[in-house]
Amino acid sequence: MNRPGTIDRPLTNDPQKQAPMTTSATEPMGSATPDFTTTGANASRQNRTLEMQLMPEALARAHMHERLRQAEAERQAMRLIAARRMQRRAERVSMRARRALAMAVMQ
Repeated sequence: MNRPGTIDRPLTNDPQKQAPMTTSATEPMGSATPDFTTTGANASRQNRTLEMQLMPEALARAHMHERLRQAEAERQAMRLIAARRMQRRAERVSMRARRALAMAVMQ
């Protein structure tokens, strides 16, 4: 664009140095004609909207992954506790059997 300045992008920000607005005879009074297109802006908004729509899915996926990891860790801890309990029970039964054998040998 070789225009010296537009309403949206003036050459200077000082209102006294800007050119006065003139009306043309071909345009009706109060008409607004767009002098630039916003297809790029709309496309970027669409991409952001898609990203924003996918963010909750990614967050939910990460949340479920973390919950599954916690559940697996809890299951592993419960298996360890059960294994230790069974080991103690087996040791007690073994000691009881050893005592019973010793009592039988002594008599």
